[in-house]
Amino acid sequence: MSSGKKTVPFQGTKEQEEQLQKVIAAHKGEKGALMPVLQQAQEIYGYLPVEVQRMISEGMQIPMSKICGVVTFYSFYSLYPKGKYKISVCLGTACYVKGSNQVYEKLQQVLGIGGGECTPDGKFSLEACRCVGACGLAPVMMINDDVHGRLSPDSVEEILAKYE
Repeated sequence: MSSGKKTVPFQGTKEQEEQLQKVIAAHKGEKGALMPVLQQAQEIYGYLPVEVQRMISEGMQIPMSKICGVVTFYSFYSLYPKGKYKISVCLGTACYVKGSNQVYEKLQQVLGIGGGECTPDGKFSLEACRCVGACGLAPVMMINDDVHGRLSPDSVEEILAKYE
């Protein structure tokens, strides 16, 4: 199930596993329980790595293929961890025509990761989005809840330094 994406190694705790096992036990045998279990698992771990999917598969006696199908179909599930600082670059029309793709490329270069990936130290994760509703500030990126507008590739490193 490797996609070639770089990510931090799975580091689930015993406490997280115990929480997940309680969720599985509470829903075992219920029809339609997979999605609520996956949602709660993502709340516990922050994402749904294969190790967590396997625990759900074994605990609920649901084939991994079905779990993988659900997790990859719905965009609100994440297969990769998110960084402490979640960077989302708008690639919607207004931002794109003003150069957000170059900002996105510069971020990938500076952070050493691609879209959907997390830096090995767990500090930054990077993704593209379609619109953040700040078209007047194009091009725009968000770092957690902070909006950064009127960006250029040259402004990337200075902005990232504020989160060091």
